[in-house]
Amino acid sequence: MGARGFIALLACIAVGCEEAPKPVAPIAESGELVVLTVNGPSTYFEDAQGLPSGLEYDLATMFAKELGAKASFVLVENPARIDHILRQKQAHLAAAALARHFDFPGGLAWGPSYHSTQHQIVCRPEVKAKKIEDLRGLRVGVIEESVADYLLTEPEQLPLPVERLAPGTSTADLLEQVANAHLDCALVESTRYALARRFFPGVEVAFNLGKPVDYAWLVSTVDKKRILEAAGPFFDRIKKDGTLKRLIDRYYGHAMRFSAIDATALLSQIGTELEKLKPSFLEAERVSGVDWRLIAAIGYQESHWDAKATSPTGVRGLMMLTEETADRLQVKDRLDAHDSILGGARYFALIKEQLPARIPEPDRTFLALAAYNIGIGHLEDARILAQRGKLSPDKWQDVRLVIPRLAEPEVYATLSHGYARGGEAMQLVDNVRNYYDVISRMEPRDTAVVPLLEGPQASSKGSAPSR
Repeated sequence: MGARGFIALLACIAVGCEEAPKPVAPIAESGELVVLTVNGPSTYFEDAQGLPSGLEYDLATMFAKELGAKASFVLVENPARIDHILRQKQAHLAAAALARHFDFPGGLAWGPSYHSTQHQIVCRPEVKAKKIEDLRGLRVGVIEESVADYLLTEPEQLPLPVERLAPGTSTADLLEQVANAHLDCALVESTRYALARRFFPGVEVAFNLGKPVDYAWLVSTVDKKRILEAAGPFFDRIKKDGTLKRLIDRYYGHAMRFSAIDATALLSQIGTELEKLKPSFLEAERVSGVDWRLIAAIGYQESHWDAKATSPTGVRGLMMLTEETADRLQVKDRLDAHDSILGGARYFALIKEQLPARIPEPDRTFLALAAYNIGIGHLEDARILAQRGKLSPDKWQDVRLVIPRLAEPEVYATLSHGYARGGEAMQLVDNVRNYYDVISRMEPRDTAVVPLLEGPQASSKGSAPSR
């Protein structure tokens, strides 16, 4: 299917067509694996550089290569339409964090399970609910036609006054209804809750409902036999070699390691401090090409936006720069918030440039964040450790596995730059990712960030100093 065909298909999916588009061609004929998915943090989204990302995007792209094809993605606004679209043979499969709950008629089939989730009732702290009977008289929200919605309509469940939000509503929007007291509680999937709770730390898990359910792809009848026969060995292999575990950690792990206390403190600071600092962050983006919200996230991690912060090791200011780095970047006053923000942004951009050109986003950003903490030399040591362990030195999730070992004497003695607090760098990357996501929700943008510094302006600065 060509580009025009996909545009037509996307338009039909969005508004609902009376006359269905033509079915997709077999993979061998078109060279494409057509994948239905939904926009969201656990499925498919554009990252800060405007590049496609997401667990389902990565898995489907890898699987398409397994088939000798290219993955082509079609976004569905209403997930409840996915099975209809597949029955119309308008895609080969759906990869949309679908909880496997019942078999579909019409020849559709579930692929192998690759992740699991638990349905949970979440409420505001003042709502005391320990079991489903405690929900009597409360306003309980759920996303219509989701698996959670079906759970509430099972015969063994109590009849509850459930408020159903439109299909395709995000879990974050559902939690917002609870946080703002429009609802008392909501029924959500634990995986989606883990990502959304960072924005609403006051919404807490009350109890689990039902048994854990598995995520799986839903496969249409077009090339069904070929897809299912290939999917089993594909998922078996990426489970055994650790690829699946690392991908899941990449998209869920940092959020699950983020505490409600951290989120509450950040949201408070956003409400009081960010507006004053935003002009400096925006100027720093223009100077460095780095998304201002990422610069703000780094600054919050380093100092909680305290311009006068000073550490025992001598790093100072909002972006916590060393005297050497400040001098090299011509930062006149490390304790001046504006100077520090611009200097920190230029320093981070310079670190990214020093990494091998072959490293793609978002790993390039994650590795640069680690280097912002421990220096480019120690990061290179960690990448060497990854290679020694037959892991990829270009993937943050692989480097993350070994970077804490920079603090082990028997390990750092074999490396060029010696001891480093690698565990601290690992935590910094997790924190900054979470801070960035929270700030981005509060400060959305419509366009991608311009490329980072290029050409003589960047290369003339030489190698990145340690902070």
